[in-house]
Amino acid sequence: MTMLRYVPLVNRLVSSGELEAQSIDIPPVEVHDVETAPDKRPRTLKHLLRANHVNHSIIYHDLRFDNHTPHILSSAYLLGATSQQLYRIYEEEDKVLDPWVESPSEILQEDWRDYLGDKHYQRAYVDFFEDALALRHQYDWKRVVEEYMFKGDEPLVNGLIGGLGHPLIHLGYAYEMNSKEIATEALGLAAVQYNYFHRYLDDKSYTKPAPFSSTSIRDLLAKLGKDERFDDLFKEPGFDNIDPLFEKHEALILEYWNAWTISDPAKQFQESQEAAVALLIETVAPGTHAYNFFTCHLLTTSHAVRILLPFIPAKFHISLVREWWLLTLAVYIAELRPKIDPDNLPSNLGGRNWNYVVDKALNSSYSSDAHYVKTIRAIREAARTWGDVHERYLAAAIRFVDDFQGWVHG
Repeated sequence: MTMLRYVPLVNRLVSSGELEAQSIDIPPVEVHDVETAPDKRPRTLKHLLRANHVNHSIIYHDLRFDNHTPHILSSAYLLGATSQQLYRIYEEEDKVLDPWVESPSEILQEDWRDYLGDKHYQRAYVDFFEDALALRHQYDWKRVVEEYMFKGDEPLVNGLIGGLGHPLIHLGYAYEMNSKEIATEALGLAAVQYNYFHRYLDDKSYTKPAPFSSTSIRDLLAKLGKDERFDDLFKEPGFDNIDPLFEKHEALILEYWNAWTISDPAKQFQESQEAAVALLIETVAPGTHAYNFFTCHLLTTSHAVRILLPFIPAKFHISLVREWWLLTLAVYIAELRPKIDPDNLPSNLGGRNWNYVVDKALNSSYSSDAHYVKTIRAIREAARTWGDVHERYLAAAIRFVDDFQGWVHG
């Protein structure tokens, strides 16, 4: 007899088999196989990705910051950057990154989960996954990802939002660029930034009926923005509020996490991407230029989910989107729930189009800012995926490139 359990995917009891059968059917993005491409531009990207992989650690500056070099190089390449522009980006990244440091010990197949969450083992984890690539999987990086990311009782895929979602973002670029270097780095990040977030997906008891529900993310965010129970949780906005939020107010955030009922997965994933753009762009009041660094990651992780869905096992589609939703709630609450106002988008685009936006991404004074370039790429890809008849995505991108004056880290 099949056991039934409540999950907030539809407003009824569903079985495990039904849950895993739900998938989000969207077309894959074009895969750019720079490993074998003969032209100079892809060869340049290949060489720079390898140089970063060999020379620079995946986490740097006292183990606090993530190496974004593959993100900005790949994004700029996909936006049309020349070889010279790619070299310039790499040179800027190289100025701040750290060299690899030896880990306290090696990682072995028998104990590879014992050091999850320990950033001091970043070199050992990347070495371990590279050894698996060469010795156990005949240089097929997708088989390595399949084994360590998607198998087992507590697969790493359920912890990809650790480290503000950087493992998730990195994995997306691995698939899009068909890069074994980025793939082993993504596995390494997933291992060392593994934290308590995974339990909300691994332990099904956290998925339970909420006192309210909606199929609309925008409606839930609007309700959350007015929920007085959150008014005095934190005095100042910031990333440091996230851990205390889960430690002291877990039940509150899980109410909203469980309240999103998914009955039309593809349509609701589209709406989640629209919400990701709105959270970054429509929360910025005119004249403030206050584009939030942490909120930016809600958009770039949503973009990564979009890239990954056509490539990963279907049984993880809904859980990966719910994982993103959990991160979104955490960051939105930690940033003190800024008001989302659609009127903050320009109504008159003045004849400007995506060429204008892309030129800003590649040639403005912020063209070496990884998060700036990634944001533009994510918005453009969402427009390509879902269409942009009313030019809302284009309006958001134009507002961003015209108004951006650096990131607010509060």
